[in-house]
Amino acid sequence: MGANSSSISELPENEYLKKLSGAEPISENDPFWNQLLSFSFTTPTNSADLKLLEEATISVCKSLVEKNPRTGNLGSLIKVFLSRTKELKISAECQNHLFIWQAHNALFIICCLLKVFISQMSEEELQLHFTYEEKASGSYGTECEDLIEELLCCLIQLIVEIPLLDITYSISLEAVTTLIVFLSCQLFHKEILRESIVHKYLMRGRCLPYTSRLVKTLLYNFIRQERSPPPGTHVFQQQTDGGGLLYGIASGVATGLWTVFTLGGVGSKPTPQLEQCSPLANQSLLLLLVLANLTDAPDTPNPYRQAIMSFKNTQDNTAFSSSNPHAFQINFNSLYTALCEQQKSDQATLLLYMLLHQNGNVRTYVLARTDIENLVLPILEILYHVEERNSHHVYMALIILLILTEDDGFNRSIHEVILKNITWYAERVLTEISLGSLLILVVIRTIQYNMTRTRDKYLHTNCLAALANMSAQFRSLHQYAAQRIISLFSLLSKKHNKVLEQATQSLRGSLGSNDSPLPDYAQDLNVIEEVIRMMLEIINSCLTNSLHHNPNLVYALLYKRDLFEQFRTHPSFQDIMQNIDLVISFFSSRLEQAGAELSVERVLEIIKQGAVALPKDRLRKFPELKFKYVEEEQPEEFFIPYVWSLVYNSAVALYWNPHDIQLFTMDSG
Repeated sequence: MGANSSSISELPENEYLKKLSGAEPISENDPFWNQLLSFSFTTPTNSADLKLLEEATISVCKSLVEKNPRTGNLGSLIKVFLSRTKELKISAECQNHLFIWQAHNALFIICCLLKVFISQMSEEELQLHFTYEEKASGSYGTECEDLIEELLCCLIQLIVEIPLLDITYSISLEAVTTLIVFLSCQLFHKEILRESIVHKYLMRGRCLPYTSRLVKTLLYNFIRQERSPPPGTHVFQQQTDGGGLLYGIASGVATGLWTVFTLGGVGSKPTPQLEQCSPLANQSLLLLLVLANLTDAPDTPNPYRQAIMSFKNTQDNTAFSSSNPHAFQINFNSLYTALCEQQKSDQATLLLYMLLHQNGNVRTYVLARTDIENLVLPILEILYHVEERNSHHVYMALIILLILTEDDGFNRSIHEVILKNITWYAERVLTEISLGSLLILVVIRTIQYNMTRTRDKYLHTNCLAALANMSAQFRSLHQYAAQRIISLFSLLSKKHNKVLEQATQSLRGSLGSNDSPLPDYAQDLNVIEEVIRMMLEIINSCLTNSLHHNPNLVYALLYKRDLFEQFRTHPSFQDIMQNIDLVISFFSSRLEQAGAELSVERVLEIIKQGAVALPKDRLRKFPELKFKYVEEEQPEEFFIPYVWSLVYNSAVALYWNPHDIQLFTMDSG
């Protein structure tokens, strides 16, 4: 490109890129590599810049795809990178900028090339490209080392062994990104990959012993949220006095690729958006999610998932199980803090779900925390802003609540946590409310949103299951929470009457005409009656288990007592209505005895006195409401496309041409 180049449009004509992708083989000992790898380039950290880069270099990449079987230049470039990584740890400790700089540049080029190769060929073809050497046309080395495995193992070693410093941040980030690219073959298949060449390398052989260290490092990268160092930290900038020795060395060989041209500009100010994020933490989390969701091999369970399922707290001194060689320890307090702080992103919520669902040690620790509100409040915010979130994020947040509400200790403790001034809850000013009452409000709001918009039965079911799990432990419900429970029942009652009326009219109309098929009102009616039954069971569970703790719910019940009249004789609800009817009758009688024109305070006082006086044996006992989250039989059919949609849509990840993607449609992410 030369020292005068400053436009991305000139990259296809750059002499060094043309030589790399040309017809002449380049020995790994050729001085050319020093020239190619000595460019000052701020690695793009958003998909827009990466799109520009890919569009400018696609012709170079395609040329290399065509010529590489004869030249073996891809293999030579990878061997050059491998040779330079052998001293990386020492280079980091000795602050050897030049060595790290060129190794990073080599990996950056490899990553760009790999992305194109993987998008345009099968894994078998890719594997062949790694074996081509400088030989006769179309030949390849049959006895050469397995370059794919060596590169994968080198990338993992780089991630887990190189200390994270300002000068190593970029190469650590590039190593994580390159591993994601290696695994991106899934994007170009509609079906879930169950026997992938890259998967086999990562789950067996030389990579396998690094499993726990890799998972641990990626988790710590997420926990630490290290921000990208200022642009120019890891490259050589010309000083105002003409530059020192290091810049002189660099500029002497950097007459090639991107000496002047940079995306964002070396030394330019980062945008506020980039200042607030950690590209390494983001990429590490995405790689962790991809690895955790690789499918099991026929004879080998996914070791990365095993590691995630079994790691323990650093304060846990119990012995590791011999059945899991991938277990390790990590600081749970730091992990908990990071999970609480990062819940605005889909990927952090998905990680929290995986840990609560799959790792019993994490679940036990979280449920024992005395500051559980720090975790629950961000989850409630996700559900509250359901209109702004994608459906997968909402589902994950809801399932997290369902998992938490399986624990009776959690259900009790949330009513003991008092919150003040919940600013994001806009429907009503909440100056003081328990975490439990707020949780009820948000879940009910989600149900009502779903009834009017998405009408998703799965979402309904999980919302009601969470409420049911909590119902026996309802304590001191806020008056607004109590009102919303009865208001939801009122909404369901109106919907039931409307569907019943439509079914009746449809049936009358069908008697005079046999031409048009009848709408399936019976199915609609069945669904709405199931939901009504569930709501009645939730109210009943609260009344039978904690009546004396919830005067506000009894007050709301009495205020809207007419709502329940139509269900007293309904065959689907007769049994569950007995207790509710008894409570309404008992307290109505006591209020009548107290006289008319009673104040709210006086009514509540009578309710509290009546709750003590009502004999417990008069309320019929029903089986305890308990719902447990059960993952679907083939969870990979949901989770693998979801994870890759997060990778695809990540603002600081990679750019792929949407026309090449096969795994999911573009509007699903």
